[in-house]
Amino acid sequence: MAEKQKEFQLVVFTLGEEEFGVDISQVREIVRLVQITYLPKAPAFIEGVVNLRGQVLPVIDLAKRLGVSSKERSEATRIIVVEVGENTVGMIVDSVSEVLRLSSECVEDVPSLVETEVPEHYIRGVGKLKDRLLVLLDLNRILSPEEVQSVERHIKSSTNKPA
Repeated sequence: MAEKQKEFQLVVFTLGEEEFGVDISQVREIVRLVQITYLPKAPAFIEGVVNLRGQVLPVIDLAKRLGVSSKERSEATRIIVVEVGENTVGMIVDSVSEVLRLSSECVEDVPSLVETEVPEHYIRGVGKLKDRLLVLLDLNRILSPEEVQSVERHIKSSTNKPA
């Protein structure tokens, strides 16, 4: 990777049998799964919206978005609230395991040999730990600005309707 950064600080989570990492600087908070309000006509991977301390946030099912399998929702299921550009979005993941530091020497560009169901353009690299591989996601590619704007329009149109 061409980045000058010597170390990555990552929030590590699972979807199905795979482990993923996202840059901690983009993570605002991690919350338990709360009631999600369905949004009609939203894209399939948009689970709906949640009210988090007065802020209405779109929530995406990250497994659906990436086209990977996930486990059934449980006590371990979490919503990772992330900043993507100017927007704040919640991502549903099976569980969050740790925050770790990973030296840039342990991160490689996506080798074609790595077996993952995730489309390559969502991946920033692969982190190599002692006995496991960590797929590092590029959050800026998971939701395009157009998709975020589309979701925000859905939120506005569904929350402005009289009850």
